[in-house]
Amino acid sequence: MHTIMTRKHNIYKVTLVGSAGNVMLLTFKLIAGILGHSSAMIADAVHSFSDFATDVVVLFFVNVGSRPQDKSHDYGHGKYETIASFVIGLALVAAATGIIVSGGVKLASWMGGETLEVPGYLALWAALVSILVKELLYQYTVRMGRKENSQVVIANAWHHRSDALSSIGATIGIGGAIVLGQKWAVLDPIASILVGLMLAWVAVKLLKTSIDELTDGSLPADMEQEIQTLIESEPDVYEPHSLRTRRIGNRIAIEVHVRMDGNVTLDKSHACATQIERKLKERFGTETHVTVHMEPTECEAH
Repeated sequence: MHTIMTRKHNIYKVTLVGSAGNVMLLTFKLIAGILGHSSAMIADAVHSFSDFATDVVVLFFVNVGSRPQDKSHDYGHGKYETIASFVIGLALVAAATGIIVSGGVKLASWMGGETLEVPGYLALWAALVSILVKELLYQYTVRMGRKENSQVVIANAWHHRSDALSSIGATIGIGGAIVLGQKWAVLDPIASILVGLMLAWVAVKLLKTSIDELTDGSLPADMEQEIQTLIESEPDVYEPHSLRTRRIGNRIAIEVHVRMDGNVTLDKSHACATQIERKLKERFGTETHVTVHMEPTECEAH
């Protein structure tokens, strides 16, 4: 049986692997950016540092979020994971802003007549290594995130993917400046600006998902339709209505009203409600919160 502790262990493992990769890349890219005179690579190093910082955030919030329900948290602590996803999104926004501003300053200097230094091959090699390592980390992390149904791990996986994308942009800028010569050294800061814009786009997506969960946004329409279909498959149950859904970290909560013949016994009504709960938990996870309110068919919905 897949326990909470197993889930926590797997999330810790994938996050620590990613953290080790981020530290290695951060060091390599910062040295390569300085020695290779590449603003795009230094921007990429800043991105790797934000990756490492968010790894720390994930480890802290997953530890809190894995705690079971208690007197002060009847629905558990799952939303702490959502808070972690939100913090990751903010970290990406900060990193993107810094990168865009830095690249913009260099671009403005070039437009003002300043000669920019052509990046060295060390910066190019650092960008290529980063693409490979970060894409491998993305694939590993996103698979674990989907397996454990953890939004924060999936968000962290996209942080790896965004770093790989930023390294692609850096590679194009650095490589173009090297191959085309001094006149095209401006490609390096342009690449860093594009890297920042890509980061901002990823950040907006993460923040939107996190805000939806923190404000009790409903589940997607297709999931709600599947819930309706599962409820309607139960014999003697009619007209499911007043469906309310929301996500609590890696769990979901479902509240619904259904109608039954008003003449059935309380035992039968309870058995039907239990069966609906079982079906929903089999489909969406054993820790799904399910509340079924039974109404006799002659009652009006409230």
